[in-house]
Amino acid sequence: MATARRVCVVTGTRADYGHLYWVLRELDADPRTDLQLVVTGAHLMERFGATVRQIEDDGFAIAARVPMDLSDDSPLAVAGALAAATSGLADAFARLQPDVIVLLGDRYEELAAAQAALILGVPVAHLHGGETTEGAFDEAIRHSVTKMSHLHFVAAEEYGRRVRQLGENPARVHVVGAPGLDHLRRTELAGRDELEEFLGIALVAPVLLVTYHPETLGDDGGRAGLGALLGAIDDLGAATVVVTGVNADPGHGPLSAELHGFVAADPVRRRMVESLGQRRYLGLMAVCDAVVGNSSSGLIEAPALRAPTVNVGDRQKGRLRAASVVDCEPERGEVAAALRRVLDPAFRGSLPGQPSRYGIGDAAVRIREVLATTDLSGITMKHFHDWSEPS
Repeated sequence: MATARRVCVVTGTRADYGHLYWVLRELDADPRTDLQLVVTGAHLMERFGATVRQIEDDGFAIAARVPMDLSDDSPLAVAGALAAATSGLADAFARLQPDVIVLLGDRYEELAAAQAALILGVPVAHLHGGETTEGAFDEAIRHSVTKMSHLHFVAAEEYGRRVRQLGENPARVHVVGAPGLDHLRRTELAGRDELEEFLGIALVAPVLLVTYHPETLGDDGGRAGLGALLGAIDDLGAATVVVTGVNADPGHGPLSAELHGFVAADPVRRRMVESLGQRRYLGLMAVCDAVVGNSSSGLIEAPALRAPTVNVGDRQKGRLRAASVVDCEPERGEVAAALRRVLDPAFRGSLPGQPSRYGIGDAAVRIREVLATTDLSGITMKHFHDWSEPS
């Protein structure tokens, strides 16, 4: 019997773990693959919810933990944490001896893992390449990881074209959809009663789900946009607001403090939770009246759940959008107008019943099959495939 292929998956945040969940389940259940799960970044820090506990509760064995010091959110400190993570991940990979390493997205934890894999000569499979987010340095990280990767699982044909345009082998670019959408077909989402019990508040309409992260390429890191967003919510009057935690990008501290202050000002109708977990997060998205902020979930998962989105600022600039997404400038009046628009019952009623632009929720099985069967011999020797403009 052939030896199972050692597939090492790296996760650093609650967001990428949510997207990877069903991929992990598929790899863990397949006798052809030996799952090695490496946990790093915000997962291991209490201030970001210590979401490693969720991974353990889900029953996954953790092959290695690689701590990162994210207590200081200055760019210099994050650069130092990136360097330390590269060293720590290299040590983990050297011990685990994986046949292939799986990375998702565009965060600096993935950059650290890709650099370590490159030097150690381990093939990399990258999920969610080819996308654009012009307001964050994630844009450069994503394309850099693409060039250090050897198998590509993209969420849409447009993104596959971009990966091929970067010189990647077309035969190794697989359009599979967004794996996070697999939850909509395979996970029992939390219902209203469970959510109200967990949050300790009644979900009285209008219910807003707010997620806001730093704009790492913006002049002020997104602080003006957050002020505009919170001011616009105040202008609405009575609203139930659930805020999720800020991710561990440079500049997260001031944004987190402002959000905590906003929630504390109305403890009856506002809650802030560092991590809801995927069941509760998507369950709340399904029952809320609008998703507000600058998270990719407002563009990928929310439209699939027919939840309107107010997308503030440039952090997600360039991603594919559904008709349910309303973009607005980071100005109070603009955000307020966008909120009024999406909360109008006529807006939701006007949304076309079109398929998601990010697939149909079957990505995990397709990803697992490619990882289990692709011939990896010689795959790290890459040839640059020149791009031909369409005639």
